[in-house]
Amino acid sequence: MFKKSNWLHLRIHFSYFLLPIYLFALSISPNLSEESLIWTFLILHLFIYPASNAFNSYFDKDEKSIGGLKNPPPVDKNLFYLSQLFDLLGLALCLYFFPGNYTLLIMLIAYILASRAYSHPWVRLKKYAVISWLIAGFFQGAWVVWLVFIGLNDFSFTQIFKPHVVIPGLLASAILWGSYPMTQIYQHEEDAKRGDITMSIKLGLKGTFMFTGVFFGLASLGYFFYFKSYFDIKYSIIFIGAMLPVVTYFTWWFLKTLKDDSQANYTNTMRLNWISASCLGAFFLYLFLDSSHVLSVAGVY
Repeated sequence: MFKKSNWLHLRIHFSYFLLPIYLFALSISPNLSEESLIWTFLILHLFIYPASNAFNSYFDKDEKSIGGLKNPPPVDKNLFYLSQLFDLLGLALCLYFFPGNYTLLIMLIAYILASRAYSHPWVRLKKYAVISWLIAGFFQGAWVVWLVFIGLNDFSFTQIFKPHVVIPGLLASAILWGSYPMTQIYQHEEDAKRGDITMSIKLGLKGTFMFTGVFFGLASLGYFFYFKSYFDIKYSIIFIGAMLPVVTYFTWWFLKTLKDDSQANYTNTMRLNWISASCLGAFFLYLFLDSSHVLSVAGVY
């Protein structure tokens, strides 16, 4: 169970790409404690996300590049058990460090079930382009924002329906709905071989870029007006500035792919993911530190 190949399939480093979602939830949370902040982060990024990666790897049995692994090693049954172990450890930590917060526990279980339905052959949502796109974007975006919000603040589930909470969740999903097809663009052959008709296959190479560009633009507009309405116009402007490296790289990559289809590959996809996660993560961390005046209270400035 604990051999190197199975640990590689956990792809713990891949959790970095979902870090901005956590930081966004952090920036809208009014009640924070060091313990809840640390443990919501660890439960998600070191246990629940890696378990999902391993579970997906086990049932996909990819032979070519996957997210976070350029050359994935062969899988065996022990990888399946390792994914179960990591999920159970994540839930056990939730019970221990968030006693009585059964809403958080149930939301984590719902996330786990959704991620399993995505790849398990009994359901295999991945076979259905639009349904898998909607569910993956919703659970990795909005659901995680609301889950972290409830974990950090120990609120009831009804709190997520308040505008200042529900809107950030939907905006987080909007960004993922825009970028999700891009994560599939280099896997057309592998996905089609298994009968998985992904959004990127449906859209085609050029269509994937165009879809992502339009969706990303609309999502960015939504973020602009959200920060203007609930924070301050300066955050709207800084957000747009933070997205410029993402837009620049995306445009450069699109133009290269128009001339050469082979540029729609693993390396360029991971590069876009890294730039996007870094820019979004840096912005949301700044938003949290500046709007909450944490640094002022700590005497940093």
